[in-house]
Amino acid sequence: MDTWIPAMLAALALPKFGLSTVFVIALVSATLLPMGSEPAVFGLVKLNPELFWPAVLVATAGNTIGGAITWWMGYGAERAYEHYAHKPVQSRALAWLRRFGAKACLLAWLPVVGDPLCAVAGWLQLPFWPCVGYMAVGKLLRYLAMTAALLWVWPGQFTP
Repeated sequence: MDTWIPAMLAALALPKFGLSTVFVIALVSATLLPMGSEPAVFGLVKLNPELFWPAVLVATAGNTIGGAITWWMGYGAERAYEHYAHKPVQSRALAWLRRFGAKACLLAWLPVVGDPLCAVAGWLQLPFWPCVGYMAVGKLLRYLAMTAALLWVWPGQFTP
């Protein structure tokens, strides 16, 4: 075990394999695990400004795929729940999500509530591809805004 950890960290090191690292971090951070991918995107773009668009697009793809995985986790959880208990779950949040449907997944970029929102969309069996499309748009706009702001609005705050 001691030998593969340094090898894995070396393989995922930002300067050498930055885009793959950003993809993996963005994918994992879009599941229900509490982590953010913006520092990895910003770090890579700060080290390699020419990778702005590739980093934003790769992070968006990874985060969207992670959101889709979370959707399927919610779908599976609902199926398991319905197998054991046949009472419908009623709450204001579920009613709100049902009312807005797949468009609510546009908010999947939000901290704290975004990832569970994807799981609840799967739980409610909202249409998969429209949900993924809205997730992608929201996540792309988040990465564009955050990375651009860190690079061009507050560039002096993050210089080594």
